[in-house]
Amino acid sequence: MYRSAAHCLTLSLLAFCAPAFGAGQAPPADVVTTPTITVSAARVPTPEEVFAIPTDLRAMLQKQVIQRSYSRDQRLQALVEMIFDQHGLDLQYDANATYTVSDIWQHRRANCLAFTLLFVTLAREAGIQARVQEVGQVVSWYQDQDAGVVYSVGHVNAGVDVGGRFGTVDLDRNVLYDRRGPVPVSRARALAHFYNNRGAERLADGDFVGARAFFDASLAQDSGFAPVWNNLGVLDHREGNNEAARQALDRSLQLEGRQDAALTNASALFRSLGLTAQAQSIERRLKSVQREDPFAQYMFGAKAERAGQLDQAIRYYRQAVRLYDTAHQFHFGLARVYFLAGQLKRADRELLRAQELGGAPEQARYQAKLDSLARWRAQQQAKR
Repeated sequence: MYRSAAHCLTLSLLAFCAPAFGAGQAPPADVVTTPTITVSAARVPTPEEVFAIPTDLRAMLQKQVIQRSYSRDQRLQALVEMIFDQHGLDLQYDANATYTVSDIWQHRRANCLAFTLLFVTLAREAGIQARVQEVGQVVSWYQDQDAGVVYSVGHVNAGVDVGGRFGTVDLDRNVLYDRRGPVPVSRARALAHFYNNRGAERLADGDFVGARAFFDASLAQDSGFAPVWNNLGVLDHREGNNEAARQALDRSLQLEGRQDAALTNASALFRSLGLTAQAQSIERRLKSVQREDPFAQYMFGAKAERAGQLDQAIRYYRQAVRLYDTAHQFHFGLARVYFLAGQLKRADRELLRAQELGGAPEQARYQAKLDSLARWRAQQQAKR
């Protein structure tokens, strides 16, 4: 996504459900590359083809899930087992696998979007109430080293209702949701995600014709889907149509005015056109958005921490905690830099808060990390 060429505009591409880096990491820097233009006759699957269940997969579902029990609870557990068990689908994670259900059956790979579509489709076939859910923001970043593309990621997962009890099935356990959390979306919106992801993959590969075909398919499902308008702005610019790029980015921001990617793209586009005042206005807007975005503050803190700028890291992490005080990852980041800065009492306080919010599963992990830091600090002091 964040991709630039010499003397060329840096534009940010939005796709959903790339894998998350561990807590404390920040988005990688922009990568300089020269886009390659290729042309293809894109084969865009129909909505029916996206969700179609192959005959053999339907037979597996019947045998391993439906026939095992009439209980929806037991069927739900059996479905999870079937998807991941070696005697079932044996599904493997692949960040680039925005596949149809049939493609997943053939390749046994999926990213979180494809997994969600698969799970919801099979759950409904098994009589389980399930729905696609989206999360507006997550702390989750991925860099495609070969293509020089960085993805700023939203997230989707599956919601289930078993006898009035609601739950979430998520392929990525390491994603931190925003405060709003997962929100149910329509079939059309789910398809808009699918086609947008496919288009983003094509665009990252330099296939402009294929990318546009998928972006158009996304808009046909949901014309109010802001990320695809942002991506069309990227595509239009790379094809040299700056006016179309400007209109697409304007539309994206009209729909969702707090998008980091669209704001960054609009600013860069204005600067490339010599419209400095407009660019500066957008940049002020972006900074205002980021000041109120706990995820952005956390990422800035992580960047400062890696650079050894502990005072700045503390300032950013504290702002992240103020904005989102129930995120145990943010408290642990603050505890870590307090410790490195020698502010041990404050570090202990934040660690206890992180452990309290994270619960038992996180306590041992956090303590082990701080023990490791303690050993490192002792070694550094011994060298002096």
